[in-house]
Amino acid sequence: MKNGETLIGLFQGMFEKNILTFNPGWDQSAGEVKDFDDVREIQKKLKEDGVALISEADESGSGPASMMFMDPDGNTILIDQHVGG
Repeated sequence: MKNGETLIGLFQGMFEKNILTFNPGWDQSAGEVKDFDDVREIQKKLKEDGVALISEADESGSGPASMMFMDPDGNTILIDQHVGG
């Protein structure tokens, strides 16, 4: 579903529970953006703030990577980067 610049994807049966997905390096139409925070930078900040991660990006790598954690309500949050950083 899209309303202006806001895009919400609905996936029935693809994920067991609710999930929020963010894609650093992409705009709302999956077009590459020039300036963005790399997933590893986001991960480092979350870890410094004491957020427990479900999965982690390889901090020594570059380019596409992903990480996951839970919000306080138990929803999974996926940071899924498809482009170089």
